[in-house]
Amino acid sequence: MGELAVSGRAGDEIVAIGLGSCIGLAMIDRDAGVAGLAHVVLPESQGKPGPAGKFADLAIPELVSKMVQAGAVKRRLEAVLIGGARMFSVGASMDIGARNAAAVREALKQAGIRIRTEEVGGNPGRTARIIVGSEISSQLAGGERTSLLTLTATKRVPAPSGR
Repeated sequence: MGELAVSGRAGDEIVAIGLGSCIGLAMIDRDAGVAGLAHVVLPESQGKPGPAGKFADLAIPELVSKMVQAGAVKRRLEAVLIGGARMFSVGASMDIGARNAAAVREALKQAGIRIRTEEVGGNPGRTARIIVGSEISSQLAGGERTSLLTLTATKRVPAPSGR
């Protein structure tokens, strides 16, 4: 929880297990083959200590920075949100899952990063998985894995000529 991971190696798996009210924020640059995942626990840091990935307001800029360091280009970044379940029967103001999802959406909007798809809300927990260069998937607790986004490059680079 609260962790960030980035990879540019095709086939690497980045996983966030046990996403209840938390958001698994997957971010990709298809052309660079770079992917990252943050396990966002709370909407705002409000000056509280903790890893940047724990808070939506800190996770997005930190994940973007780490992805750019790994070779991604910010303007090509795309996001996928997974999680944000309503784990307890409480009033709307106490629905941390919905608040997390809203905070992540707002931070992505402020950063100019497009959300490609999301699987958020409901009651069951989920697992978010990125297979770098291949796909982003979500798995409901006790359920089948569902592919949410295929990660093929958007541009094809011609093979070098000459042998």
